[in-house]
Amino acid sequence: MSQVRCAPAALTPDEVWAALDVLCDPEIPVVTLREMGILREVHLRQDRVDVVITPTYSGCPAMGQIHDDILSTLRALGVQGQVTTQLAPAWTTDWMTPLAREKLRAYGIAPPAPCASAPPASPGRSSIVMQFVRPALTREAVACPRCNSDNTTETSHFGSTACKALYKCLACMEPFDHFKPY
Repeated sequence: MSQVRCAPAALTPDEVWAALDVLCDPEIPVVTLREMGILREVHLRQDRVDVVITPTYSGCPAMGQIHDDILSTLRALGVQGQVTTQLAPAWTTDWMTPLAREKLRAYGIAPPAPCASAPPASPGRSSIVMQFVRPALTREAVACPRCNSDNTTETSHFGSTACKALYKCLACMEPFDHFKPY
């Protein structure tokens, strides 16, 4: 039995976004790729659907899995897909939605404080902005996601992944990851 392929034109961008909205970050399964700001754009072409993604950092080991998950989702919709990795503008934690930040906290990861390190960018933005100088980040207190105490200390600049630092709460004595702002 041959698989029937529908033309991408038979889909709306909203239908493609809705299908992609269920894809979670492989390293943090409680947040979606869209909530993280990794999914940037969807383009419906005559013969395929193009999806643009921006990694949280250029060496992120989850990008291969994210790429495969997107293509698998598009195949399930019955269309051919292409995934383009866009490195500029560079991803920033400011692209995370408020819901993603709250989900991180509930999962036991202290979310990043806003850093305003890049101009706001929304899905669908097509201009490329390269930012070579970022403002110095001031160290703000990192609240424990378990007890909400600000009496915490960084124990390692690298946590379970390179985008997180390992902290310890001095109030409840629990270790936790903090998603680094950048």
